[in-house]
Amino acid sequence: MSAWNAAQRADFRGPLDVTRAATAVLDAQDMVIGWSPAAGDLLGYRPQEIVGQPLGIFLPPRPADALPPLPPSEGPVPAPVATFRGNEIRVARHRDGHDLLVATAVCPLPGPGAAHRVLVATELKDLRVWESRLALLHGLATQSPVGLAIYGTDLRLVWCNVAYEREIGRPFDEFRGLRADELYSGGRFITRGYPRTLEAVMRHVLDTGEPVLDLHFLGRPPSDPDTEHLWSCSYYRLQDPDGHVFGVCEDAFDITDRYKAQQGLSLLVEAGRGIGTALDVLVTAEKITEVAVPEFAAAVTVDLATAVLEGEVPAAGGPAVMALVRVAGRPAGDGGQPGDGGPGGPPDSEPDADSEPDADSEPDAGGEQGVGGEPGGRGDARAARDAPAEPPGQRPTVVYPPGSPQHRSLSSGGLVLDDTTLVVPLRTGNSTLGLVTFVRAADAATFDSGEIALADELVARTAVSIDNARRFTRERTAALALQRQLLPQHVPRQSAVDLAYRYLPTDDLSGVGGDWFDVIPLSGTRVGLVVGDVVGHGLQAAATMGRLRTTVRAFAQMDMAPDELLTRLDDLVGQSAEEQWGELGSLDGAFDDVTTGATCLYAVYDPVSRRCVMARAGHLPPAVVHPDGRLSFPDLPAGPPLGLGGLPFESMEMELPVGSLLALFTDGLVEARDRDIDHGLETLGRVLGDRHASLEELCDRAVAQLLPGGTTADDTALLLVRTRELGTTQVAEWELPAEPVAPGRARELATRQLQEWGMDELSFATELVVSELVTNAVRYAAGPLHLRLIRDRTLLCEVADTGHTSPHLRHSGDDDEGGRGLFIVAQLVQRWGTRYTRSGKTIWTELAFPTTE
Repeated sequence: MSAWNAAQRADFRGPLDVTRAATAVLDAQDMVIGWSPAAGDLLGYRPQEIVGQPLGIFLPPRPADALPPLPPSEGPVPAPVATFRGNEIRVARHRDGHDLLVATAVCPLPGPGAAHRVLVATELKDLRVWESRLALLHGLATQSPVGLAIYGTDLRLVWCNVAYEREIGRPFDEFRGLRADELYSGGRFITRGYPRTLEAVMRHVLDTGEPVLDLHFLGRPPSDPDTEHLWSCSYYRLQDPDGHVFGVCEDAFDITDRYKAQQGLSLLVEAGRGIGTALDVLVTAEKITEVAVPEFAAAVTVDLATAVLEGEVPAAGGPAVMALVRVAGRPAGDGGQPGDGGPGGPPDSEPDADSEPDADSEPDAGGEQGVGGEPGGRGDARAARDAPAEPPGQRPTVVYPPGSPQHRSLSSGGLVLDDTTLVVPLRTGNSTLGLVTFVRAADAATFDSGEIALADELVARTAVSIDNARRFTRERTAALALQRQLLPQHVPRQSAVDLAYRYLPTDDLSGVGGDWFDVIPLSGTRVGLVVGDVVGHGLQAAATMGRLRTTVRAFAQMDMAPDELLTRLDDLVGQSAEEQWGELGSLDGAFDDVTTGATCLYAVYDPVSRRCVMARAGHLPPAVVHPDGRLSFPDLPAGPPLGLGGLPFESMEMELPVGSLLALFTDGLVEARDRDIDHGLETLGRVLGDRHASLEELCDRAVAQLLPGGTTADDTALLLVRTRELGTTQVAEWELPAEPVAPGRARELATRQLQEWGMDELSFATELVVSELVTNAVRYAAGPLHLRLIRDRTLLCEVADTGHTSPHLRHSGDDDEGGRGLFIVAQLVQRWGTRYTRSGKTIWTELAFPTTE
């Protein structure tokens, strides 16, 4: 039987009602003179069997205190014709002999006649069921926490229980007959798919008979008009057994606390999903404003100490005078651009004179970002993308006056609640990183204890994430500073070559790796080209790379041939490795040098002779693209990786016509887990074969095709150079005999050449330099002598002889007859030096051109 059918057939009269109970009419001698059908059903006697018999046949006398009296009913019991005397629990005997536990009541019958009183009886279990029903009804009306209300078909209130009356805050008689929307004005349903008003929902239930369950209604009850409450409401139609509709019932349960708890949990989940996902102080600060507005507060601002933006910890002591910078702010309904003040902002604010300008507000002077973020070529795009964010624009320094909630929070180091403003300090350990200010609208409820705890938890999570981002900023700043020291930042323009480069380290966090490249100006307008690869990644490989790059640059400045340079470098690497091994063959100390096994390629190009000499230590050979488009990978002797020893290094010399393209690269560019190195070399050659593309375009295409997405499993360096030539209009060369007349002849030739070049201003200095160098060659070396002048960015003067002894600069005494010539030369020129060749040596000088002023 369904619940509805049971309700339809239920008889709400009490089991001791005379119309339902077993009834016996007794005379004055307790003889049965009347017997009801219900009594026959209960005790088994037919009327003819029991009428005229004494009461004791079916209801023996009750022994004293044998059974407790029946407790009075808590609910109203419908009375029969007259008032029954107190209820009793008795033991009745059935006709077949078994006993029944019954509840009885007696009602006297006044007036003439034999009938003296009426005895009604029912089984005790039936009475207990009836009492349970009465207790249920009474509990719903007086004890239930669920608000119950009955509205008539006109949707006016006709009845409510005590809980509903308590929500209204007035006696029922004062609001009887009102409509629901009159009681809860301004409320709204937040469950979608239903009408917006209470009356519309009730009318839908009355018209369709479809119940509505768990509909969430948000409003302000008359008993607490300052606080929004949330109820879970259900509505169902009321009708009698005949189907006549007489109203609608509303069940409403206040779930405000549960709703707030769910909101808080959702807020924490959202915070865990968003806060701390980026190692950026500004992004992290902005995330808490996105999470908290508008669900938790109308506006949120985040102020941080200036030291935090620089990756440092604010100084301990005196937090109330800490310089704060507004880094994030989001008023309700706003897009939440970082730096917006929003409600609750400080009353006084001023531009921060020390704040850094927006990185995007002004382009670099060079127009492009190079390695390490410096101008001079399109360097590591990924490094620029991942560089620590700087405060955008002129972020204001905020000044909170004494007595403000923010000032009090900084002074006490704790959270401060002031009306609708809640200020929570961002703390890690013993340091205060800044403040988070939550502000609610003036007509909104103040923060309760649960919301204060929630705000504290949100800010604590944010503080940990900001501190992690701060540490990352500090470490990355250090890594970038190291990178700027290890890699060339401003590659000067070279007369010998045009160049472009790319550098992509695997370690995104540090921004540096073990690969390197270098472009080294050499004497005689020559240029040294270097590319190398250290085993491993990260800071340790970068530190080793820095030592190797510095060593190569020092050796190159000594004008060593490529094979000699690599031999010297290999010796130093081998010595360094031996020094780190302990007596037992284990590394002495925790530092593990990765120098051994590094590879290197060194090439020297001379734009006068168009000759290129190169050697490699275990490195990949370069790619050469001739002006006619022919691609080749020169069969350059490999040589062993650095530090292994055992095999010599060999140089190879080749002529590069003007406009030849030389590509030096590391294996990270052409080799990958899913790609064979031969395929990578083929792709690189196809890219470099475009003769009409610029070097920058070729670099971009090579990276795009060989490293799609800019990601690489190994550090990558790429250096492209296109060769140039210094022709006869820029170079003058003569051969002179090693005779005393040679200095005079050299002065004459040099002066004449300078006149042709229109450089008469340098004649006097050049004559002195040429005269001194040729005189020394005649005196201390053997012939023939060669004099060469090169007009480049400076005036280069070179004197070559067959000797192998280098002149030395010294201070001459007052009585010395010589030794002052080279000293005078050193005062006249910018630089001077010696380089050795197979046939002897060359002394070279550089004279600066006179300024236009």
